[in-house]
Amino acid sequence: MSKSDEPEVSRLGARAPRTSTTGRKPGELTARELLRWTWRQVTSMRTALVLLLLLALAAVPGSVIPQSGVDSLAVSRWKDEHPDLTPIYEKLDLFSVYDSVWFSAIYLLLVVSLVGCIIPRTLVYLKAFRAEPPAAPRNLQRMPDATSYETDLAPEIVLERAREVLGRRHRLRRTAAGDDFVGGERGRLREVGNLVFHLSVLVVLAGFAIGGLFGYQGGVIIVQANDDCAKCGVFSNTLTQYDDFDPGGLFTPDQLDEFGFTVEDFDATWLREGPNAGTAQGFSADVSYHQGKDGEEKQYDLRVNHPLSIGDTDVFLIGHGYAPVITVRDGEGNVAYSGPTVFLPQDASFVSYGVIKAPAAQPEQIGLDGLLYPTFEMVDGNPVSVFPDDLFPLVSMLVYSGDLGLDDGAAQSVYVLDKDSATQVTDDDGKPVRLDLRLGERKKIPGLGSVEFESVQPWVRVQISQTPGKEVALVGVVLALIGLCGSLFIRPRRVWVRARTVPSGPAGEGSADEGATMGRTLVEVAVLDRSGNDEVGEVVADIVRRLQEEQVSQA
Repeated sequence: MSKSDEPEVSRLGARAPRTSTTGRKPGELTARELLRWTWRQVTSMRTALVLLLLLALAAVPGSVIPQSGVDSLAVSRWKDEHPDLTPIYEKLDLFSVYDSVWFSAIYLLLVVSLVGCIIPRTLVYLKAFRAEPPAAPRNLQRMPDATSYETDLAPEIVLERAREVLGRRHRLRRTAAGDDFVGGERGRLREVGNLVFHLSVLVVLAGFAIGGLFGYQGGVIIVQANDDCAKCGVFSNTLTQYDDFDPGGLFTPDQLDEFGFTVEDFDATWLREGPNAGTAQGFSADVSYHQGKDGEEKQYDLRVNHPLSIGDTDVFLIGHGYAPVITVRDGEGNVAYSGPTVFLPQDASFVSYGVIKAPAAQPEQIGLDGLLYPTFEMVDGNPVSVFPDDLFPLVSMLVYSGDLGLDDGAAQSVYVLDKDSATQVTDDDGKPVRLDLRLGERKKIPGLGSVEFESVQPWVRVQISQTPGKEVALVGVVLALIGLCGSLFIRPRRVWVRARTVPSGPAGEGSADEGATMGRTLVEVAVLDRSGNDEVGEVVADIVRRLQEEQVSQA
């Protein structure tokens, strides 16, 4: 070998990497090969399982942290209670997890991975369903469940009888010239079950995608209708009526069904005795509704898990609370604010927080915030509500005056009192003025006016939504159950019966064929259960019994 043919050696003594005839280093991939490798990794079952786990983990924050699309009021309250974490959560989109970029990326990757897994497997299952039963193995006696016996019938007669016996419950293999066996199989629908189950996953994903793109979900709090409040209890299905609204990516306002309803009455039933006293046994709202401008008015008992369906829209009852009717009079004796004010429950005892703003008060604007105790009682010197029903209500509020931030034109939550430019009202001793009002009481605010607690009205929170893909998803779930049942309960089996002539020894003395070798028919029966069933031995015995019954009748 010439010196020029020797491998190059670097200064450190290491051999230089060899290059192929195409100029590529070993292991180097072309762009096409890299794309193929990436596709195989993404569409592997292992990747699909990992993405499914990541999706489940990614959904955890959406269950723990309030979501703006579900309950914007809870989000506002959470932000007020955690001002330091709020900027971080907002950057991570933790208040709208299911609309975030990172959650959508995981979801889309999972869809791509599942499609890449399912389509090839679907083709495999389809091919297996259409395939002909396999030929008999060379040695049936080596099968886990096999037996044999001898008979005087000719092999052709035995095989014909085997076709009759197996053809009743099995799909038979087409007989070719020279075949000494009959083969059949049953349980083909197991492959159909696998096929249906895998396709159902795509149907369910398609249903969720349709609902997420074209549907919407909104929420609104409605105070029960009463004679003192003309606008209470009434809802009209327009965008301006919603407290929070979460539309799909392709939603258009034309999808809103034209209807309206009125919450006529609300009733909550509480357990008053026993260890579960104070727990809601049930609550319902009497609703009158109409569809269209001139639609007939109908009545409906709206309860939890019993939504009202109007056209393509569903109305769900998801919560309730109390709205104390408060009247605020300013320093000139004029009514600056009057009406029911929604207070939001803070715990299971329905202690509720609320805000009252009277911007028209003179000489200064008046603001109040505080708590409503449905059944007030002092326990160990602390104010508590001993029962969630409004049996003995009390409102306890602090008073603020001055600029409430309502004149600058910026949007402001009705559940938040802007205290940056306001002054807390104090008494002569410099202590904050706290108004503790029982039902029907009226107290004065030093130098500003008075506040009266007139009554308590219930409110309900309803969720209004359209999910256009729910029928598709339901069909997918039903198909998945059907396919899963087929995969679990259908038992695929393969059966073979072979008949061939075997020598049985020389003919007896005095026979016309004395010295010749006599032949008998050896019948071999084997069954292969592909699902691991332990009853295969009984199947083999049953086939042999039916074959031998025919043997007796032939004799």
